[in-house]
Formats: sequence, C-alpha cells, structure tokens
Amino acid sequence: TKADEETLTKLREIGPVKYVVAPDVFHWLNLENFSRAFPDAKVIGVDGLEPKVPGVKWGGIYGKDPEGTEYGYESEISARYFSHFENKDVAFFHHDSKTLVVADLIFNFPPTEQYSKSGQSPTSWIPLVSKIGPFSKLHGLLTSSLAKDIKANAPDAKAVNEWDFDTIIPCHGNSLVGNGKAAWQAAWGKYINYKD
Repeated sequence: TKADEETLTKLREIGPVKYVVAPDVFHWLNLENFSRAFPDAKVIGVDGLEPKVPGVKWGGIYGKDPEGTEYGYESEISARYFSHFENKDVAFFHHDSKTLVVADLIFNFPPTEQYSKSGQSPTSWIPLVSKIGPFSKLHGLLTSSLAKDIKANAPDAKAVNEWDFDTIIPCHGNSLVGNGKAAWQAAWGKYINYKD
C-alpha cells in the first residue's frame, strides 16, 4: 500500500499509529515513507531488511533480536517468526478480532478486494496465479517451495494453528472470513501434522 494522502488520512482516523511493520523480506517498499509519515511509531522488521531500507530507524528486528523480545503490542497481538521460511515471514494474531494477518504464508487469489479500486481485472496479469488459494494444490506447491524444510517449519505452523482465529487477512488475495482456521490447516497441513 502506498503512503498516499487517502491512506494516511484513513490510518489517522483510526487512531495514533504506534507501529509500522514489514512482515517479511519482500514487503517493505513503502516502509520508509510510512516511517516518515508516523515518526513516533516503532518500526519493526525481519532479519535481512536493514540493508534494503537503510533510511529507517529500526525499533526491532525479528530474527536478529533475542528470541522472546517484546515490542509492545503483545498484550493485543501475538507474533510468530518463521525463521526457516524462505521469505522470513512473521504471522500476527490479533486476539480480540480473532484475525490472523500474514504476508506470504497464505495466498488467496484472485485478489478482487485489492483490485476493487484499480479498474483492472484481478485475474488478467497471470491466469494461473489467479487459481492459488489455501485449499488448492497450487498453494501446496507454493508453500513447499518456500518452506522446504518440513521439520524446521513445523513448530511455527503448529504454533499458529494453536491460535484461536477464524479470519485471515493475507497480503495477496481476498480475506478469508469465517474459514480462516480451515484455510490455514489446508495450506499448512503437512507441517501441522509432522511428527518427528
């Protein structure tokens, strides 16, 4: 999302912005703009982002800070860092709304919500990609390519599965409302069910 005036106004209407978070090593393009727009916010990222965004004053780095480091939102939001996942994703669980927020851990295409104001088709760019959803075989292949080591990724997938969520908001695609837990279990089943 761009840090344009419409977006910044909407965020300010919600309340003070306390955190600006880059949830993995690929979702950071507007991080510096948001950190400038909200200079009092703590900027949190993942290991590997510092050289990509040198103009940011970091308040925390998952994967670099000691395990168990708290950033200030833990009473409302739990986080799980997938250190063995290719993109170094963090999954966030908002307790009150029972919502899981993820970057590249879940895809739910086509992204009709994201394209709703664009005037473009959400399926026109790559037709095959528009079929990737958490219940599809394509998602299984994508997850396997990004989480190659089942044994290493299993504890993270299992920890997220223990959270009491029913909605998933992914960076890529439509929100999964009411069936979020089933979607997580479908996409990450072989990791959740892994036994040593």
